[in-house]
Amino acid sequence: MGYFLFLVSGTILMGGRHPDGLMELNEILKDIRTQLRLGMNGVASQSMREKGLIYKLNFGVELPRIKMIAAGYEKNHALAQALWKEDIREFKILAGMLQPIDTFYHEIADIWVEDIRNIEIAGLTAMNLLQHLPYAPAKTFRWIADEREYVQVTGYLTIARLLMKKGDMTERASSELLDQAVTAVFSGACHVRNSALLAIRKYMQHSEANAFSVCRMVERYAGSENETERMLYDVAKEEAENF
Repeated sequence: MGYFLFLVSGTILMGGRHPDGLMELNEILKDIRTQLRLGMNGVASQSMREKGLIYKLNFGVELPRIKMIAAGYEKNHALAQALWKEDIREFKILAGMLQPIDTFYHEIADIWVEDIRNIEIAGLTAMNLLQHLPYAPAKTFRWIADEREYVQVTGYLTIARLLMKKGDMTERASSELLDQAVTAVFSGACHVRNSALLAIRKYMQHSEANAFSVCRMVERYAGSENETERMLYDVAKEEAENF
């Protein structure tokens, strides 16, 4: 009947079509803020700012505590969407943890990914949510072909996660991934380059055949004086030597 349950400070609240659902959702968000304030870490927050992880609000709460907070709530679409809309570090992390897969439609996935602004949220959203989507394999190829930095980053990080679970790809998909990833290594911004390299590593780690195909692609860079070419060759060599 469209109802959902939340556990807030030990009290079960009803939402969904309940007439007081909006009020109760606001109470849940307020309760989450209270829990985050209790775990505030100003030193960690400042350190993140210095590393370029900029948010409107950052409580500096460590990930294990955020996971504990998430464990106190049922996954729910309305709650996750409300959390994501706020430019608060911990809210965005919790949103990825609390968003149900079955209501996270293609269009919503695109909106979230386009809204990502730093490497931390890209990585955690890929890990907690995006890799589990049934349409993730196809969607990620659209993301890595996008011109926007963090759309590409999120795409590559999600592909890396998928490859860690199951590395099988069609020949066409493998070719497209490697072509895009190698191009990103040479022309992408720092985080794009690093996430593309991670995807290449995970692709190679799946099988000796995959490792061999990448080595064939980059063997011409052996001894190159170009720093990027040499880096790509060294990465491929390192992974190939593990077989």
